[in-house]
Formats: sequence, C-alpha cells, structure tokens
Amino acid sequence: ATPSTGERKILFYRNPMDPTITSPVPRKDDMGMDYVPVYADEAESAAAQGAVVTIDPAVQQNMNVLTESVARRDISHQIRTVGYLGYDQEKMVSVTTKYPGFIEETYVNYIGQPVKKGDPLFEIYAPELVQTEQELLAAKQYRASLASAPGDVRRRAEALLEAARQRLAYWDISEEQIRRLEETGEVFRTLQVVAPASGVVMKRMPGLEGMATRPGMELLHIADLSDLWLTVEIFEDQLPWLDVGSTATITLTYFPGETFHGRVRYIEPEVSEKTRTVQLTLEVPNSRDRLRVGMYTTVLFEPVAARNVIAVPSQAVLRTGQRNVVIVALGEGQFAPRDVQLGPEGDSVTQVIDGLSDGDEIVTSAQFLLDSESRFREAIAQMLGGEKDQKGKEEAAPPAAHPPGHQH
Repeated sequence: ATPSTGERKILFYRNPMDPTITSPVPRKDDMGMDYVPVYADEAESAAAQGAVVTIDPAVQQNMNVLTESVARRDISHQIRTVGYLGYDQEKMVSVTTKYPGFIEETYVNYIGQPVKKGDPLFEIYAPELVQTEQELLAAKQYRASLASAPGDVRRRAEALLEAARQRLAYWDISEEQIRRLEETGEVFRTLQVVAPASGVVMKRMPGLEGMATRPGMELLHIADLSDLWLTVEIFEDQLPWLDVGSTATITLTYFPGETFHGRVRYIEPEVSEKTRTVQLTLEVPNSRDRLRVGMYTTVLFEPVAARNVIAVPSQAVLRTGQRNVVIVALGEGQFAPRDVQLGPEGDSVTQVIDGLSDGDEIVTSAQFLLDSESRFREAIAQMLGGEKDQKGKEEAAPPAAHPPGHQH
C-alpha cells in the first residue's frame, strides 16, 4: 500500500539479534522478541554511510557505550602453578671410603646434625692405610740417609717419598694429615675422616660405629641447604612465556604474608604425553634455613612478552573465528568496525600488530551491538548496490528484436 504523506515506508523487518536475518512481514524470533522494522530512509542512509553507524548521544548513554584511547604499554602475563621443594642436586655429597676398614668411633650421631667442611665424621682403622703410612716414613728416612749421595740417587729417593704421598692423597687423605704424619713420625692406627663439604647430615648408615666398610659404601650423606630446588609444572602453551633465568614469586602457607623468590635454572626438554605439561626447576635461596625439603609452594610468574607495543583491552576485540574486529569511534556519534591483526595476549590486554594507531578511540563496551548494527548497514548497502547494478543492466540492455512479419 502506498503510505500516506508523512508516514515512513517500511522495507522489511530484521532479527534484533542477527541483522542478516530478515522477513518481509512482522514476526518474532526464537526468544519471542519482535523483529525490528527497517525504513526506507534508514536504508538510504546505510547505503550512503557503508558500515559506519551513527548513534544519538542519548542512545549511546542508554547502550552504555564506553570508549578508550589506544596507547602503548607492556604486555605481561601471569602464570600461576604449584611446586615442591627438593635438595640442590649440585650441593649433595656422599661420604665413602676407597679402602676397606673398620669404623671405631663416630662424631656424627643423628640425622639432621649440621657439619662444616673439615669437621671430623668418624675414625677408621684400615690396614692398607697403616702400611702406606709406614712406607711413607720409611721413604722419608731413606731420603735423609742419602743426603750426601749423588744427585741421581737422591732423586730416586725423593720419587719414592712422593709416590707414598700420592698414594695417601688418592685415598682422600688431606695434605694436613700427611704433613702431620711426616712431622711427628708416628704411624696413626686410626685415621680421622672429615666432612668434604658443609651442610646437614641427611642420611647415616645405621650401626655405623664398629661397622666393617668396603670401598664405595655410602656411610653418610650431606646436603647443603643454603639453596633448594623447586620443581613446578606448566602447560605447554605457557612455555613460550618462560625461559632459563625467568624469575618467580613464591609463597607458602607455612609463612603467611611472606614471599620468596626463585629463578628458573633448567627446563625439561620433553613434554609429558599424559598431562601435556613441562617440568621446570627453580633455584630458591634459603639463607636463614627456614625452608624445608618437601614443602609445597605457590609459584607466580609474571613474564613480559612485549614492551612498548600498541595494546587494547581484550574485551574490545570481537573474534569471529576468521576475523578480529575492533569498533573505532570516529567522533560526532559515528562508529565503524576495523579489522586488526593481533599479537600475544596478556593479562586482560592484547597486542595489536596492525590496524590501529596511537590515539585511536576504540569502544570497550556495547561493541557487540555496534558491530551488529554495522553489519546490518553493510548488508543493506550491498543489497541496494545489487539492486542498482541490476537496474543499470536492464537500462543498458538493447531492445529485443521484433519477430519477423510483425510491425507496429
């Protein structure tokens, strides 16, 4: 029907949630919402503006349209995981002997006893050691008796003495003990074995005193607790954010309100097939010996993936699966969608590699409504453009030839 003067002509009706769905007659969508009428003047305006949407300020306020200026910032990302503390594998030593013997007296009597490097651990009687001590003293006397002998003879005597010293040194006898043996000239029946490093005794052979030992038997285990290793796991998609040397903040329920710090020193080269995780080892200082092996911790990484880059709030990006769109505020109530190329995503922000510049004003709220409206305008423009093309083709087409024998 021809509309009366002053009435707006309705072209069709569109779905309020999806402007690409239209109907020639009024109807309701699946949720019971009425289709929105599309008037002829709106279609003409849409054809003129393309995908640009013009919204009245009052409507913007009702829609809660919020905008934000594009600026450069750092892109960081939080990775939170848990782990457990263990020994520093590089600061653990085992106390063994390289000769058979019998332990006669011990100075370390319980597990957890702290020791320092050079502290006595136990006394051991070893027949081979006693025999080598005697050979050393005999070689020293032999060299002294050849003080006036020719040079070659003295050198051979000196070589015998040095060979005895080396044999004791190969058995982990310290230089101080060898020097004391030479100065006193007395053979020690038992030899005192000292701690090769400082730390805490974490393992002790039971019944150590009076035990017969053989070479290679682990008698004591000493661990240095000044540094501990923290083992954590992260998912494989988080691996690009971390590297050897990355720092982490560590918290424990045992020490509320306190934080510790660690640094990644090793990353496993293999991803677990079952859990799709990668194991990391962190080095954690334990200066006051408050941390204990086996404690569970909460670990927080905050790596920076990109510095001084254009970034927008992640909620401002519309992802369609094939395109990434940001609504740009053009001023004077006009808005337009813009395709962007995205980079890494951090905590609530996403890097924009291409598509935006410093100072651009983007929409951070109600962008879904604006995008829906812009798609509707774009669809109308394409429809009108198709009608014009078709009309132009009809006008440009030559008149059909008259059948033979017919005349006007």
